[in-house]
Amino acid sequence: MITGEFERVSLPLADDFTISRGTQEEAENVVVRLTDEGGMTGHGAAAPSPHYGETVDTVEAVLPALVEEAESVGDPHAIERIEHRMEARVRRNPAARAAVSIALHDLAAKRLGVPLYRLWGLDADECPLTSFTIGLDSVDRVREKTEDAVDAGYPVLKLKLGTERDEELLEAVREAAPDATLRVDANEAWTPREAVEKSSLLAEHDVEFVEQPVTAEHPDGLRYVYERSAVPVAVDESVETLADVPQVADCCDVVNLKLMKCGGLREARRMIHAARAHGLEVMLGCMVETNAAIAAACHLAPLLDYADLDGALLLAADEYDGLDLSGGEIRLPDDRSGTGAEPR
Repeated sequence: MITGEFERVSLPLADDFTISRGTQEEAENVVVRLTDEGGMTGHGAAAPSPHYGETVDTVEAVLPALVEEAESVGDPHAIERIEHRMEARVRRNPAARAAVSIALHDLAAKRLGVPLYRLWGLDADECPLTSFTIGLDSVDRVREKTEDAVDAGYPVLKLKLGTERDEELLEAVREAAPDATLRVDANEAWTPREAVEKSSLLAEHDVEFVEQPVTAEHPDGLRYVYERSAVPVAVDESVETLADVPQVADCCDVVNLKLMKCGGLREARRMIHAARAHGLEVMLGCMVETNAAIAAACHLAPLLDYADLDGALLLAADEYDGLDLSGGEIRLPDDRSGTGAEPR
């Protein structure tokens, strides 16, 4: 037997978070709790993005139907059956489905008394470092944020670009973090020609790769950049679901997957294997999310080449404790069952 409930939570950010599409001052998530007949509870959360057609209102509108599917099956170990039924009932709304998926996985692993990664047979020693994101801001403020990240021990940084100040911002970050591994994310802000031109600048500053340099709506533009870029190309907005992976296989080097785009942990694992089959490297990213969601994503880390799982690190306060990601290291627990996220 399973019973479910959910609630909206507003999470303040430690600092305003700006990308080329706009600024976020707080994160609105929806937390899901699934409880079995013995009183054991699995926790999950949705962090919807309007860019993908979801809001907290749409999540709350469809969650009763999704939770009902979990309750009607009643077995938290029947995850595949429940996720099939959720997808058949609510075709889109991936963040809402991801919240239930995470809670199911958390509960199933807790009932077996093992951390989630052990349920999958993964190696906790094979996790890449997570990057720490530096959002758009004034040049001076970006420099300060970078210095703070370096002082906090984060060796991998992701810089958001997509403004007329891109060169100044990049130089400020490199000056403040000369030894950091640096990645750049334009969030679709550049034209194809602009992206190719800027790739030379990125190469001069030893940028590891550039993420989503051009709009996802024009795959030919992405291919143009991929064939001419001075640095490797990663895609994010161009890949939402499993069916998108083969569509980008010949025009990028790295795919950035997110639970909130694909609909859950089971689908994310399928996408990772599909990307590998197409010769692509894999990164798992996130929205600005509570630890109730981020902790689950971290358990996929042994399957990744790159991680960008800093969503909870950007919060000023969180209602959930999660995993230890200090210094960018993803430390999967061996003494906590489930995802490791617990309410405070």
